[in-house]
Amino acid sequence: MSGEISLEVLVTPADRRAALERDVRVGLGAGDKVLPPVWFYDETGSRLFDEITRLPEYYPTRTEAGILRAHAADMVAASGADVLVELGSGTSEKTRLLLDAMTAAGSLRQVVLLDISEEVLVEGAAALRERYGVDVHAVVGDFRLHLEALAKGERRLWAFLGSTIGNFRPDERRRLLGELAGAMADDDHLLLGTDLVKEPERLVAAYDDERGVTAAFNRNVLAVLNRELGGDLVPERFVHRAVWDPVAEWIEMRLRSTACQVARLDRLGLEVAFEEGEEILTETSAKFRPAGVVAELATAGLREEVAWSDPDGDFRLGLSRRGSHAA
Repeated sequence: MSGEISLEVLVTPADRRAALERDVRVGLGAGDKVLPPVWFYDETGSRLFDEITRLPEYYPTRTEAGILRAHAADMVAASGADVLVELGSGTSEKTRLLLDAMTAAGSLRQVVLLDISEEVLVEGAAALRERYGVDVHAVVGDFRLHLEALAKGERRLWAFLGSTIGNFRPDERRRLLGELAGAMADDDHLLLGTDLVKEPERLVAAYDDERGVTAAFNRNVLAVLNRELGGDLVPERFVHRAVWDPVAEWIEMRLRSTACQVARLDRLGLEVAFEEGEEILTETSAKFRPAGVVAELATAGLREEVAWSDPDGDFRLGLSRRGSHAA
């Protein structure tokens, strides 16, 4: 089968360790403790998240996939793309619906994958090359830092799915979308997935399932710190909380200490004290309104041309362009 795999490493294990150490020093040394959600995804965390996506309470993954199944051909036709660029590619399961549509249209020439995990990238690139027989360029990198490093193509469709954009605060979203616009060519398109505002009860349930899988996923970040930084945090001394903020319109995932305790992180020479009831903010997941998405894109220099949603209006996929086409 034709097609070649190329691998470009822009983030090494040493880089990741330095970033983890920096995030922990800053985040757990602050008055309001916080850990970035990127550290959820070790092998155990990735397995747990995959399990989360299949839970009855967790609607975003299956709803977005349903929109893609119904409209991937329309998205591909509207973009006119021959190169697919996936940001935060993971296993590329949903993206295959777009690749199938590009193959059916006879337009697929190359796939570009960007992810922080080299192991996941290599596995995913091999699977896509075998399935589609095209060149796959895999970049081990951070989409907050390395967008300009992605391979150029005649017409690229940038897929930023899963409402991952919601994990960023408004100022971070503004910066990231602006950098995306800067990396795109005038004929490129961005396909952006956004989870929409809905009943708080449904939102909280999606992040606090009855089986406790999300709770295990959240507490697993403490196991990551123990393993990587020589810590003695006891996950069982923290409870998972999912809280809806009606003003910011986002879900917060938190870990609440059940007692006064002190944890050591030997490789940092750091002691972290927790009061009973003190919390670590581990993730924010913003929910959007369509008009707000359009406005944020416009601020970044992108104009949404068309959007698709599910019949219940739970999730949205919008296709945008930049440059002289933007308002």
